[in-house]
Amino acid sequence: MFCIDTDKLNGKIVQRGTTKEALAAALGINRCTLYRRLKDYSLRVEDVHKICEFLQLTAAEAMAIFLCDKSQKCYS
Repeated sequence: MFCIDTDKLNGKIVQRGTTKEALAAALGINRCTLYRRLKDYSLRVEDVHKICEFLQLTAAEAMAIFLCDKSQKCYS
């Protein structure tokens, strides 16, 4: 299952010294589109890959952010 731990994602954005606006630009989408995709859990696979590259996430960090934990809201 796929989900987004937005708290962890937001933490990595801050830790890397960037913003959601810069992340949206790196994805080639509007800031509002990024917010909507995060809210609706509708990121595309290519979005996830680009986010991982942009934020320089390790595999473990990416899994913690984007792979579902049973206690989190997810979709398949």
